[in-house]
Amino acid sequence: MIRSIVGFHQDDEGDWVAELDCLHNQHVRHHPPFQNHPWVLDQTGRTAHLGSEIDCPPCDRAELPDGLSHLTTAGPWDEHTLPAGLQNAHRVPASTWGRLRVLDGSVGFCMATNPPIRVTVRAGAEQVIPPSVPHEVMLNGPAYLLVEFWGRHDD
Repeated sequence: MIRSIVGFHQDDEGDWVAELDCLHNQHVRHHPPFQNHPWVLDQTGRTAHLGSEIDCPPCDRAELPDGLSHLTTAGPWDEHTLPAGLQNAHRVPASTWGRLRVLDGSVGFCMATNPPIRVTVRAGAEQVIPPSVPHEVMLNGPAYLLVEFWGRHDD
């Protein structure tokens, strides 16, 4: 999944890490001939790459970034009260992650990652939802579910 660089920091070894708008971090090293990023070595080069897009494999795997805090919870709902908007393609806002939790029954879930995620989420299980990715919930019958939202309080 393509994400934008919103900042940089150095790790404990002094390597540069790109901070992405999805809240993941990704190393950006200059180690020719395998990794050719000379621009990361100076402030001007890093500043010029703010807003650049790079691939974020953890988003395609729906991996929740480290260090997030619970922001709020929507629901719970059952098969009679689940909002219609959740049953059609919709997105979690930028810089916010969702976590669908099924408390009873099961629901179908599909998300436009690469490759697409199509799963049945059963009672006691959950599905992580990256920011800004189209997804939808499909009822399979009686179910009881909620959605938690995760992010950083400083965003």
